[in-house]
Amino acid sequence: MYQGTAKAVESINAGATNVVLVHGGTTDGSGWKAVHDILRAKGLAVTVVELPHTSLEEDIAATRLAVDVQSGPTVLVGHSYGGAVITEAGVAPNVKALVYVAALQPDKGETLAEISSRFPMGIDMKMVGDKRFVPNPATYNDILGGDLPRDVTDFMAASAKPMRVGKAMESATYTVRSYGLVRLMTQLTHARSYTELVAQTQARGFLLKQSQPPKTI
Repeated sequence: MYQGTAKAVESINAGATNVVLVHGGTTDGSGWKAVHDILRAKGLAVTVVELPHTSLEEDIAATRLAVDVQSGPTVLVGHSYGGAVITEAGVAPNVKALVYVAALQPDKGETLAEISSRFPMGIDMKMVGDKRFVPNPATYNDILGGDLPRDVTDFMAASAKPMRVGKAMESATYTVRSYGLVRLMTQLTHARSYTELVAQTQARGFLLKQSQPPKTI
């Protein structure tokens, strides 16, 4: 998916010289390393946001800060939960396009809980305190691992960042060009769920090749 993401960003042709990458839930910015390297080699300025995961609102604020310091037109890219973040952070005037990489695309006022109820993700969560959670390390590889090596998913499970979420407040998808990358993969959410989200927000869709399904017990 690294090459697919980079090619999609290149093909948008929004006149942007900057790309801001937003990671998904319970992970960190290091997951964008391969995409970062590809885009930098193409001459683009790349910023990787580190979400605090203390709340959706603070994740949006961190992304807006990264967008605000860009000099010139910017493409904002979000993976998974990061899609909800860029939807709201994307209202900045210098954002020329949004790219959703197998990501959530909430409609205006739509909560993440509402999306999850319509498109169950089947993630095995482990609560950390009363209001924060991480993926269960015991099932991380089987549910979230896909075709990643086991040592990689073991590290991801060990370094998972506790997070909490809130509701969506605005939507940039009606004023900024949006593009959705859908990968036929995993038992988390069917590709049809992602394509329905793409259609709902009138985003242009890219379909990447199918990966190996996750292992089953």
